[in-house]
Amino acid sequence: QVQLVESGGGLVQAGGFLRLSCAVSRSIFGVNAMGWYRQAPGKQRELVAAIGIDGRTTYTDSVKGRFTISRDNAKNTVYLQMNSLKPEDTAVYYCHISIYWGQGTQVTVSS
Repeated sequence: QVQLVESGGGLVQAGGFLRLSCAVSRSIFGVNAMGWYRQAPGKQRELVAAIGIDGRTTYTDSVKGRFTISRDNAKNTVYLQMNSLKPEDTAVYYCHISIYWGQGTQVTVSS
């Protein structure tokens, strides 16, 4: 069983920033795709950003240029740096690796 624990969510004003962390209970060295998803009320869960074992990244169009995903294999942690936050970024953010999901962390952006 692998556990993923997200942290770093909170309430921020539009234009602000947050850094989400996802601590993984096992080594992520050699793990290929890791990603951050989000789910807003009444909407489907969507992929926000993903990072591969080679460091290649992909982002949904709405966050390109504002969000950055990264990984620290030594700390078994995946990060999501979120800048220039907008009210439409409000959602519960989830970390995902393989078949495992974290419990989610709430991000609320006020206008």
